[in-house]
Amino acid sequence: MAEHIVPRKTYFAVFAALLVFTALTVIAANINFGKMNDVIAMTIAVTKMMLVLLFFMHVRYSSRLIWVIVASMFFWLLILLLLTSTDYSSRDWFGSHVGSVVGRQ
Repeated sequence: MAEHIVPRKTYFAVFAALLVFTALTVIAANINFGKMNDVIAMTIAVTKMMLVLLFFMHVRYSSRLIWVIVASMFFWLLILLLLTSTDYSSRDWFGSHVGSVVGRQ
């Protein structure tokens, strides 16, 4: 099996893009976007993550089996995030006093 040789220019371009996105993260952190703060931060973070995953971890040039493994990883992450968000959103269904130790006599 022949390995794909990635030119240095690609690595330098990805590194420069990561530096730009890091600077963009710092700039976005100092600006108040209201309810969009989390969306903007997560968009920048996912973009940086995809650059690292595709180029530095060589997933872009890997076999289909590696793509299936990466997709299953994202599916599992989605399951964990959904379960966490359902737990977090249902915490106040029965009132904030249920299960608390403070105030019991």
